[in-house]
Amino acid sequence: MRKLVYILLFFSNLSFAQEVLTTDMAVKLTLENNLDIKVSKNVLEISKNNSSILNSDYLPTINATSSVSRAQGDVKVKTNQGISAKINDTSNDESFASVNIVYNIVDGRGRKYNYQKSKELYSRTELEVREIIENTLLQLFTVYFDFARLTREKEILKNTLGISIQRLERVKTKYKFGQSTSIEVSSAQVDKNTDSLNYLNIIKVLSNTKRDLNLIMNIDLESDFEVVEDIEFTDEKETEDFFNAGLSNNTMFQILDKDVEISNLELKAIKSTYLPTVQLRGSYGWNETIDEIAYNPVNEFSSKGVSTGVNISIPIFDGGKRITATKNARINLENSLIQKNKSELEIIKNIRNAYETYKNNLFLLQIQEKSYQTSKLSFSKFEEKYSLGLVSSLEFRQAQTNLLRAELLLNSSLFESKISELVFLKLTGKIVDNY
Repeated sequence: MRKLVYILLFFSNLSFAQEVLTTDMAVKLTLENNLDIKVSKNVLEISKNNSSILNSDYLPTINATSSVSRAQGDVKVKTNQGISAKINDTSNDESFASVNIVYNIVDGRGRKYNYQKSKELYSRTELEVREIIENTLLQLFTVYFDFARLTREKEILKNTLGISIQRLERVKTKYKFGQSTSIEVSSAQVDKNTDSLNYLNIIKVLSNTKRDLNLIMNIDLESDFEVVEDIEFTDEKETEDFFNAGLSNNTMFQILDKDVEISNLELKAIKSTYLPTVQLRGSYGWNETIDEIAYNPVNEFSSKGVSTGVNISIPIFDGGKRITATKNARINLENSLIQKNKSELEIIKNIRNAYETYKNNLFLLQIQEKSYQTSKLSFSKFEEKYSLGLVSSLEFRQAQTNLLRAELLLNSSLFESKISELVFLKLTGKIVDNY
């Protein structure tokens, strides 16, 4: 037991300057280091590249081709008049080069819809990244404020332990002078041991929670710091405004809205394949042929010049593939609308539940505050009477236990209210803006 007391004294007297980790600092570290957010930002960069004009059909395609060939060997010739000849070691050289340009003048507006679709996909990816950031920040703040709650709880248990130690010493002193019983001493000792174990346990839990917080920020797991324990709540008028605009600001609902628009653009793009396409083609070419056959009247030939043309393609029938694609696109659009409508009701329900939970928690917090003040006042009176010997050690312990319970409930209620506020802010799309 003496060893346990030494450990408690070590933790109680250990004091050194620690960096204070504010919520702003925690958010900054998380946005910079969190691996899920890093991956999502890379995905966003890919989506940005895909939505570029360089990935559309609005720009022409330009290709350059060239070739060089040489044929060498013996040639044997025989005419109808019976004349024959053989030429040894002849050669034939051919060179060719050209630049070709193809540009779609009219493509049934397919590229327009596909380009718009790529832009909408980029916007959707932005929303998905925001959703990941919102979820990560909610996770961060949940652990951050849980750490703050445990920090306060540690101080509460530390103060309780200090009172129990003083009570034990007082009972021991009274026992020496015959003013107390061994039962009271044993009871005080048991209570002190219980408070000691509670204090040690909260230190262990606090240490584990700190590692959880470091993991989310993706920093050294053993990084040491203190957190801000003060709690501020969103203004009531602001909260009401967030609630009224909750559905339209909800990130998941915005993603579903994008899904409908993307499905609609897909249908339009497929319909455009029924229309004619007009393609402009142009090329500049050069070729040269050198033939060493002596009897050939033309031993060397070369040409260069520009050629242009227009291709018009009218789709008539492709075996039914376009018809199938159109039907499927209509079904996908319908499914997107169904999913949006289904999720809309669920999102509204979640926002209302979160709002009511938050308001109820604030109301309960006020009740817990009053209960704590009552217990605190009662304990002060018992403490005064105990010092005068007007109440027993057991009665004093009961008052101490009541105060501890009220203080722990108030502490839990405070941070539970804060977490419910954060859930509400996440569902109404305001958790990023507010931090």
